[in-house]
Amino acid sequence: MLKELLAYVRPYRRILILGGLLGLIGSVAGLAMPLLAKYVVDAFGAGGSMAGPLLGLTVAVLIGAVVSASGSYLMERTGEGIVLGARRRLVDRMLRLKVADVDRLKPGDLLSRVTGDTTLLRAVLTNGIVESVGAAFMLVGAIVMMATMDAVLLLVTLGVIVVVGGIVAMIMPRIQRAQAQAQEAVGEMGSVLDRALQAYRTVKASGAEEREIAVVGEAAARARDRGLQVAVWTSLAGVSTWVSLQIAFLAVLAVGGARVSSGALEVSSLIAFLLYLFYLVAPIGQLVQGGVQLQQGLAAMQRIKEIEALPAEPAEPAEPSEPAEPAAEPAERTGDGGVPVGVTFQDVVFRYGEDRPLVHDGVTFEVPPGGLTALVGPSGAGKSTVFGLIERFYEHQGGTITVGGRDIRDWPLGELRAALGYVEQDAPVLAGTLRENLLFAARDVTEDELNRAIARTRLDDLVSRLPEGLETPVGHRGVLLSGGERQRVAIARALLRRPRLLLLDEATSQLDAVNELRLREVIAEVARETTVLVIAHRLSTVTGADRIVVMEAGGVRAVGTHAELVGEDDLYRELAATQFLVG
Repeated sequence: MLKELLAYVRPYRRILILGGLLGLIGSVAGLAMPLLAKYVVDAFGAGGSMAGPLLGLTVAVLIGAVVSASGSYLMERTGEGIVLGARRRLVDRMLRLKVADVDRLKPGDLLSRVTGDTTLLRAVLTNGIVESVGAAFMLVGAIVMMATMDAVLLLVTLGVIVVVGGIVAMIMPRIQRAQAQAQEAVGEMGSVLDRALQAYRTVKASGAEEREIAVVGEAAARARDRGLQVAVWTSLAGVSTWVSLQIAFLAVLAVGGARVSSGALEVSSLIAFLLYLFYLVAPIGQLVQGGVQLQQGLAAMQRIKEIEALPAEPAEPAEPSEPAEPAAEPAERTGDGGVPVGVTFQDVVFRYGEDRPLVHDGVTFEVPPGGLTALVGPSGAGKSTVFGLIERFYEHQGGTITVGGRDIRDWPLGELRAALGYVEQDAPVLAGTLRENLLFAARDVTEDELNRAIARTRLDDLVSRLPEGLETPVGHRGVLLSGGERQRVAIARALLRRPRLLLLDEATSQLDAVNELRLREVIAEVARETTVLVIAHRLSTVTGADRIVVMEAGGVRAVGTHAELVGEDDLYRELAATQFLVG
């Protein structure tokens, strides 16, 4: 973990060295002050002029203040740069994680790692390590100056320092463990709060505010308790240091007073020695604080490395290419998108985890290139999982999946997803303007293409109603739009990607009858240009599909047109009857 911590420092080592040198210069100026104070006392006792020593003392104070302030600014600036780099690196990793791993993680805890844990790195990599080097130099310098004054008093002081070091060495591992637990508790609190905020309207409608406040409050109390454990051990380390130095002061005062009485030591030397002893408070305190921050940083680094250790998807450019498979008739080009591609599932086996039941158990079906194919069946049949496997959000454990006649694992991931358009079941809309949401998956489209997609998905009425048109903010998760409007925005966003295979998961679930009819016309129009694969519970959306695949209990039970399935498959006939599509 320490090696990983230092890896964050490496890009900033030059500026850190400069800041450290400035800190050392400030320390040297500080070390000169007790010696100058001795000269002032000697000059006073000899009846000489004190102007020179006082002037030197004043200059040392000013130089030390300016240089130390400059070094401190460089450290803070570097710390912010380290935090920025760490956050970018961590966010880059998080957004490239595999979907299966993210499913197991909690959004609030991930947010805590990006914000809280990376902030701890700044403290440990600047104050904790670099400033501790300056403190160590000042400590050694003070000890050297004390050695020139009286060896006996130095031995007393070193004995105290050894005791302090032993106490702190025993406390540090406990601080690291307590800090790791505290950060985990903060992440858990963030997860609980995120759960309530994600279902904010449900919480309100259920009258569950008090209950959720209590749940978040309990998580906050656990975070407080963990934080108090850190505070206990940190305070113990600080108090041990302070008490030890006070004992050292009393011992030096007693032994030094005896030596002054015997004539073995001058009063001015004792005063200077005591001043150096007080100067030990700052560097020893800094070293103890640096040790505490190092333990906190190691705990934070461990949590960051847990994310970085997870396997990530390759960072590949999204450059679509055309596989060799010819398009079915009509072989029209999809604008700039390329030739439509087909999909084949052959004996596919998949489960979400080794301890989870099979979701697909020998799924076999074919989607020809071009045209409209629908997946229907009861909930839990494995329909949405088909889309997750095509997008390679998950890896199937058995069988073969091909896209465009090419095994899906042979496709570069960026190239594969560039050829797909995907509309999720809940049709997420991101915070931002309507234009930003529409262009989210295709930043290079022209204004004409944008307007055409808006017209095709019947969003022109929405654009005309919004006060700022396309530049109107849609709110967090598109809260200012209706469910149907969010769904149409998601479909328009997918169409602007110019996909060679369009995946629509419950594309009409939140539309009224009029808009559903219009969208069915859009889907039929798009199906003449590219391959469209639709998951539908409302069979009215897909009665005109070229091919309907009926799924049940993780398998395929029937394939055909609407008319064929009504006559041949009991499950499909039952689904159609419940939706008044047949008698």
